[in-house]
Amino acid sequence: MPAPPSQSLRLPKDRHIKQSRDFARVRTQGKRMAKGCLTANWLELPQGSASRVGVVTTRRIGNAVIRSRARRLLREAFRLHQRELLPIDLVLVARQSIVGKSFADVERDFLGVMKQGGVLKQAA
Repeated sequence: MPAPPSQSLRLPKDRHIKQSRDFARVRTQGKRMAKGCLTANWLELPQGSASRVGVVTTRRIGNAVIRSRARRLLREAFRLHQRELLPIDLVLVARQSIVGKSFADVERDFLGVMKQGGVLKQAA
């Protein structure tokens, strides 16, 4: 019998930004950059903190199914690369161009923004 995985594959709830005051703080005090299908707003946290993510999708993108898919794609990009990021609070805003994009395209845009913004940890 295989050993159980040491880490859950899910993004824990404490890694989600939930309160509107946290969204507002990141958007007003943080840095902002847009690339491809997303806009990223982030605020650096003290060392030792865990990165958190919040996702915003507007009705301009499309119906509920399309908005939910956009949220899932953006959260998954964060989940897969969260250990490569410096401690930040990150608000991702989906743009209209996310409609119909594959995960690989969304991931490429996500990593491009994070690299340009200087929030990826340096390779050791």
